[in-house]
Amino acid sequence: MGITRHTESAGIAVVTVDYPPVNAIPSDGWFALADEIRAAGRDPQTRVVVLRAENRGFNAGVDIKEMQRTPGHQALIDANHGCFEAFAAVYDCPVPVITAVQGFCLGGGIGLVGNSDIIIASDDATFGLPEVDRGALGAATHLARLVPQHLMRALFFTASTATAQQLHHHGSVLKVVPRAELDAAALEVAKDIAAKDGRVIRAAKRALNGIDLQDVHRSYRFEQGFTFELNLSGASDEIRDRFDADLAAQKDKS
Repeated sequence: MGITRHTESAGIAVVTVDYPPVNAIPSDGWFALADEIRAAGRDPQTRVVVLRAENRGFNAGVDIKEMQRTPGHQALIDANHGCFEAFAAVYDCPVPVITAVQGFCLGGGIGLVGNSDIIIASDDATFGLPEVDRGALGAATHLARLVPQHLMRALFFTASTATAQQLHHHGSVLKVVPRAELDAAALEVAKDIAAKDGRVIRAAKRALNGIDLQDVHRSYRFEQGFTFELNLSGASDEIRDRFDADLAAQKDKS
């Protein structure tokens, strides 16, 4: 359980997220994820990184329970810094990062996927930001890299999700495949990249980041400021408490 990294074949590093049951990542897990992606990129033999996950879905965002059981704001600060580092590690990785997404991709998962270079999704994958229902903001920067501006706003304000098929229509998801074929599909693309000259691939990654129209680091940090405001006002705690109560009630009914 946690974050692991292995070499799949020549030039391909695979980083796996495994926090059962839904991959809600604790604060230290976000930092660990950043460390593994950066370590993979530093290896001169690496030409492409595949980011994948075990369990029911790709990512359920931050571990809200960790915040609620930790007095003060330190857990929030750690989670925000950890997410920033993990998202930045994906974007700044010296080689392309392919994300393989199954099931739900929520909250922080959008930050990882939106900052990656190539997205392969299973046919049951959904993407969304439930932040407004959790008393937080953030990762609209990255959702805007996946869907057009007005759809991003609608998804954000309503906390609804888009399907893998919708993202494929908009061109942000490269392939949609059955879940059983997800890893193989991601590795197929990775092998195509790994067969290229590593010097050219690394130069290409720098060049593409250099012509990006938006500074994703500054934009996301701006969003995070409003999350801090909501927490300082007490609104976030109230909303998260209601969320926890609703979850408990659902468990009692089942």
